[in-house]
Amino acid sequence: MHRSTASPSVPSGRTLGLGLALVSAIAFGGSGTAAKPLIEAGLSPLHVVWLRVTGAAVALLPVAYRHRDAVLRRPGLLLGFGLLAVAGVQACYFAAISRIPVGVALLIEYLGPPLLIGYVKFVQRKPITRGAAIGAGVAVAGLACVVEVWNGLSFDALGVLFALGAALCQVGYFVLADAGRHGDRPVDPLAVSAFGLLVGAVLLTALTRPWQADWGKLGGSVVMNGHTLPAFLPAAWMVLIATVLAYLTGVISVGYLSPPIAGVVANLEAVVATVTAWVLLGEHLGLPQIAGGLLVLTGAFAAQASKPAEAEAVPVGSAGGSAQGAAERVAAEPGVSGRSSRTSRGD
Repeated sequence: MHRSTASPSVPSGRTLGLGLALVSAIAFGGSGTAAKPLIEAGLSPLHVVWLRVTGAAVALLPVAYRHRDAVLRRPGLLLGFGLLAVAGVQACYFAAISRIPVGVALLIEYLGPPLLIGYVKFVQRKPITRGAAIGAGVAVAGLACVVEVWNGLSFDALGVLFALGAALCQVGYFVLADAGRHGDRPVDPLAVSAFGLLVGAVLLTALTRPWQADWGKLGGSVVMNGHTLPAFLPAAWMVLIATVLAYLTGVISVGYLSPPIAGVVANLEAVVATVTAWVLLGEHLGLPQIAGGLLVLTGAFAAQASKPAEAEAVPVGSAGGSAQGAAERVAAEPGVSGRSSRTSRGD
């Protein structure tokens, strides 16, 4: 049975949604920091992301069983969420952090919201506000600072491309999470998370062939910024906190907030990831990267929080029931009214 969610107009519901989105951003933000020592210990990025997604999918099997009717109601939504918001975001992000710093990868990934606005403008040919366009431009300028384009891309170019791939998949995360609440057959956000992770685990199993990995490394130790600790500790954190908790709270928060507001909160993931990577991994960023990161976050905030270019009512159950309707609301909803944004993520 579909669990009804509180209306975004209810103050208590909005407060709860903001709290859930904040928890999700903080939880997601630690994923790269937990994963990188495992990658440096010898596990491939794809095997680490398989461990993360499959471990979370197994943990949420009871939730999937309880909401098994969702497979019949919205199979396409669940498949798309698993492909883009789980497998796509995580695989691209983990491949990126194996080649470039965690903070840089997250900052590039959070070009997702401006990319969504570009999709609405140039693909759907819908009007956007001047503030949205300026915000997207500021975010792109920030990205140029992060990767130091004046030095001929001082960071690994393939790593940057992987991070951009994560940004594109993050668009799918927000659009599909929002679309699941609408239409004639809405799906409980818990079901979206559980089945999305299950689909992602199946896809990644076919892609990564996990039986070829040396899983004995999880019984050993890893090094974080010169300190040795058991490998299972960052692995458990990555699965239970940075995946199970992060996805559940993030998707549920969509029911209380509009995609723009949730996207603003989700941008904190990049800040959390940068700070934790700095403290726990010793990945110090220079002044251009810090300034560029601030520009990326500022541009993403401005792009999402701008007022609508034209006031068009979107009836529930019509445009709101599709990914296109969700994308239109991302560009048209006032940022002060209500929620994105792996993000996301990613990571």
